Amino acid sequence: MNSLLWFRAVPLAFLAVLALGFGKWPPHFAAQKSERARVVATQPWPAVHGDQLKVVLVAVHYGPGEASAPHRHACGVLGYVTKGAVCMKIADQPETVYNAGESFFEAPNQLHGVSANASASEPADFLAYFVCDTDGPLSSDATEEKRQQP
Repeated sequence: MNSLLWFRAVPLAFLAVLALGFGKWPPHFAAQKSERARVVATQPWPAVHGDQLKVVLVAVHYGPGEASAPHRHACGVLGYVTKGAVCMKIADQPETVYNAGESFFEAPNQLHGVSANASASEPADFLAYFVCDTDGPLSSDATEEKRQQP
C-alpha cells in the first residue's frame, strides 16, 4: 500500500493523538490547543452491546420557565449545557442547577424527575449525547408509567 493510501485509511483523529503523544507539535501550537479544547466530562459508561452502538446528539432548548415532564431514557445520556442554566433531578440525586459549560450524566432507565430551565426570564440550551445499544424511542414519559400502575 503506498503511503498516500495508508494516510487516507487512518482516521485523522488517530493521527492527531499519535502526533501529540510523540510531542511533535511546536510549543506555541500546544498552548493554542489547550485553550481551544478542554475535557468537560469524564464518565464511566454502563455495559452495552458494542456491536449495536449508535450515538444520537439532541439539541434541547427551553424557553424561560419551560420544563419537560418526568421521563426516562433507555440509553445512557451525557448532557452539556451550552447556554443559560438548567435544573435537573436524576434518580435519587439532589436537584442540581447546571450552568453553561457544565455537564451531567443520566444512567439508562433512571427517572429524570426534573428537567427545566432554571430561569424564568432567560432561555437555556443543552446538548444531550445518547449512547444507545437498542432501537426505540429515546425517552418515555414517566407520568404514563404512574397511570398504568394498578
